[in-house]
Amino acid sequence: MREQAELDSVDWHILEELQNDATLPNRALAEIVGLAPSSCLQRVRRLRDLGVITGCHAVVDPATTGLPLEAVISVNVRPHTRAVVAGFRAFVMAQPETRSIFHVSGQADFLIHIAVAGSTHLQAFLMDKIASRTEVRNLTSSVVLERVETRALTPPANLRPTHRRRRAD
Repeated sequence: MREQAELDSVDWHILEELQNDATLPNRALAEIVGLAPSSCLQRVRRLRDLGVITGCHAVVDPATTGLPLEAVISVNVRPHTRAVVAGFRAFVMAQPETRSIFHVSGQADFLIHIAVAGSTHLQAFLMDKIASRTEVRNLTSSVVLERVETRALTPPANLRPTHRRRRAD
């Protein structure tokens, strides 16, 4: 597990802005957060170096690409060993329908978010790809009725830094 990065109020402001629009040019970002462009660029590089920013990606609407049906599948595997978990996770991530997978505690071992062309595609995915695996003990699927976009990660008010980090020279 990575060590927690020390973030100040300006770092969080940069993170919020980039999470909402990762294509912001550095000059515009610097103006929004109240820094000189060079200082802003230095902070963004630091956030990448610390592993706080792990990448940037485009958000694609599955419906406009011909995959309008989304579902979340709860799966239990047995035996629940590291080797079985790793193999199942790798298999699921290799499927083009998979949007994300979560290895979780609780009733299910995995929650899998998928996007498919329709109910026939969903049935084929469940029966031919998931249920046919020998380690799968049971599964349930839930059709997504509405997807609300993920918000930018921000600290709760009681944990939000109010200070700026002092430069270490």
